[in-house]
Amino acid sequence: MIDLTLDPADDSRSWAAKRQKHPGLSTAPWAGRPMEKFRAVLDLHLKHHSTLGYCLVTLLTAGCERIFSTAVFQCPCSATWNLPYGLVFLLVPALALFLLSYVLSSRTWRLLTGCCAPGARTACGAGLRGTLVCAQLSAAAAVAPLTWVAVALLGGAFYECAASGSPVLARRLCLGRDPDCAVQLPLVPCQQAKAPDVQDLRKELIAQSQVTGWVLIAVVIIVLLICTSVSRCLSPVSFLQLKFWKIYVEQEQEIFKAQATEHATELARENIKCFFECSHPKECNIPSIKDWQQISSLYTFNPKEQYYSTLHKYVNRKEKTQSIRSSEGDAVVPILGFVDSPGIKSITDI
Repeated sequence: MIDLTLDPADDSRSWAAKRQKHPGLSTAPWAGRPMEKFRAVLDLHLKHHSTLGYCLVTLLTAGCERIFSTAVFQCPCSATWNLPYGLVFLLVPALALFLLSYVLSSRTWRLLTGCCAPGARTACGAGLRGTLVCAQLSAAAAVAPLTWVAVALLGGAFYECAASGSPVLARRLCLGRDPDCAVQLPLVPCQQAKAPDVQDLRKELIAQSQVTGWVLIAVVIIVLLICTSVSRCLSPVSFLQLKFWKIYVEQEQEIFKAQATEHATELARENIKCFFECSHPKECNIPSIKDWQQISSLYTFNPKEQYYSTLHKYVNRKEKTQSIRSSEGDAVVPILGFVDSPGIKSITDI
């Protein structure tokens, strides 16, 4: 029989030999393992940052829906209030999440900031460009509300309450049942219907809700798959160039933030110094309002010019007075939407 037991002495001698060959190694073979595990977890987070973010939003939305349906929602079991009460709990939080997603999107404010200022910009993204950008923003903002609606439908409480107060559904559900079915149907969510066959409609209402929920989930996944595939197929750049592009955008944003902090600190320090010393500040070169407006505009792709961001396009303009906002051949490409979204954490997130 072969002895597969590891000898600690052999392991120590092997590590000692490695240390002699590579003096920079740690003093113990296990010393670097925690750091390696931390780096592995960090790399996983960076690689799937966008996916993890959407998963977190989905889980938080689903958790909030469960809390609302169990602790807050109480169906009034009234023919007058069942329908509006159920629809409010089903749709109003979804609308609130949709609008909140718009508010939290940096691309929204990049598009709107200074848009209505006189003489600042001619338009907020006219024509096809503005429509395409709004469509991309809406698609990203729809994640949380669709999650809310899907989870609520799978739970069945909101739909059951709303459907039991609908006269249209009452006529269809009560066909061939007790004569007082339409009157007792609003009492079904509270299990107060006197006729047994009417109370049994509760199972049918929950089944309708859950089937609708699964259909919604399937439709969203199919649409997401189709849109992702089409945007990939229409990409004007290759897979590896797109990967390089995301690395560039991340590095540009990090360096821009560092340089902006450094220049702002220097300017603030000089102004404060001059205030206390009652002196005039030295000349400091700061971009003009027009310069800031140009680099703040949304990125447009032009196959004739290989620029990786609006800032890249601005510093490479032929003349200092030349505008970079619109030129012949410029187009908004869906796959390049990440260029206008600061805060990218992943250099490999495709």
